[in-house]
Amino acid sequence: MKWQNALQDYQHYLRLERGLSDNSIENYSLDLLKLINYLHVNNIELSPLKIDDRIIQEFIYSVSKNLNARSQSRLISGLRSFFSYLVFEDYRNDNPLDLLESPKIGRKLPDTISIEEVDRIIASIDLSKNEGERNRAIIETLYGCGLRVSELIDLKISDLFFEEGFIKVTGKGDKQRFVPISEYTIKFINIYKDQVRVHQVIKPEVTDTLFLNRRGNRLTRAMIFTIVKRLTEAAGIRKKVSPHTFRHSFATHLLENGADLRAIQQMLGHESITTTEVYVHVDRSHLKDVMESFHPRR
Repeated sequence: MKWQNALQDYQHYLRLERGLSDNSIENYSLDLLKLINYLHVNNIELSPLKIDDRIIQEFIYSVSKNLNARSQSRLISGLRSFFSYLVFEDYRNDNPLDLLESPKIGRKLPDTISIEEVDRIIASIDLSKNEGERNRAIIETLYGCGLRVSELIDLKISDLFFEEGFIKVTGKGDKQRFVPISEYTIKFINIYKDQVRVHQVIKPEVTDTLFLNRRGNRLTRAMIFTIVKRLTEAAGIRKKVSPHTFRHSFATHLLENGADLRAIQQMLGHESITTTEVYVHVDRSHLKDVMESFHPRR
């Protein structure tokens, strides 16, 4: 079995059997491509079926100098998943990463911004330009609904149920959920949709896609990151802000205002409540408020 064939088969498995998104499949593939490149550079001619734990450990050691603990752990996890697939398909009898320990990493608390900083970013948008109304609707949707970037760029007009006060969001693994949307956010989406988007020449394959670029095509993840970066700089905010920061801030501000953790979990589309619990660590004052409000000895 050649590496490229194994990679293609693995990608099909991730898509069809595990139902992963294109972004997740790309990340898993990059982990494997790093190993393939290492073997090529070092003239190591071992197939996926013959490579052993010694070579894997040498590879991990060679790249670990340029990676932090979290990135090392991610790489090991990705490779372990690939070889587990080979074992699952009876190509191998063992996983060469079974005895390889990942570096210990602490739980990384998400970066957030304040409500005032959100307002400053939105205020920095130049509404005299057509993309200004689009960018305002994008930021309001990221923050108002707590969406991932991939969920935002895949959002369709047919997913908008404004009369009911919900939008339908397609998340990781093509899992769908309904997320509440406020009248405030609805207002800015409608302004963009009815006053700007309606005048665009739109490519036939994206007629139902909500947010479009100036050429009438779908926006990329990279473009959303660029929009957020430019607006943050224009607002004079020095901290690092990404599209995901608005999602973290959405959850944190809900928790600060007394929202139930289970409700936040459903809105964010987290499969496990433990993923959502990280926001309790961000806002420890919430724990004190719960104690003072509900404990019988308060």
